[in-house]
Amino acid sequence: VQLQASGGGLVQAGGSLRLSCAASGHMFSDYAMGWFRQAPGKEREFVASVGWSAGYTRYADSVSGRFTISRDNARNTVALQMNSLRPEDSAVYYCAASRYYSGTSLERNYDYWGQGTLVTVSS
Repeated sequence: VQLQASGGGLVQAGGSLRLSCAASGHMFSDYAMGWFRQAPGKEREFVASVGWSAGYTRYADSVSGRFTISRDNARNTVALQMNSLRPEDSAVYYCAASRYYSGTSLERNYDYWGQGTLVTVSS
């Protein structure tokens, strides 16, 4: 599976961004999809995941209620709608694919990774 993330950019605090990840290769619907992020000097952390079926979603506590993950199996894409952005949300965001059908927050359970897209939130 090849993953290509896009949609990052510069936004003011309180604003919104929508990240998208396009997948190609193996059957997209066979993979749960996740978003992770890594801020400068910090470890990569889980943000959100969605299972094979869009009914299974998980969120990190820090983004719950502000971010929404969704997938479109017909278009082989997964999106992360980010609202009420904060400066601490600034990071490189990565999409990833996992065989865990319901999705997972564990980085080691992801098999494929995209290249990352930079999100910068100014105060």
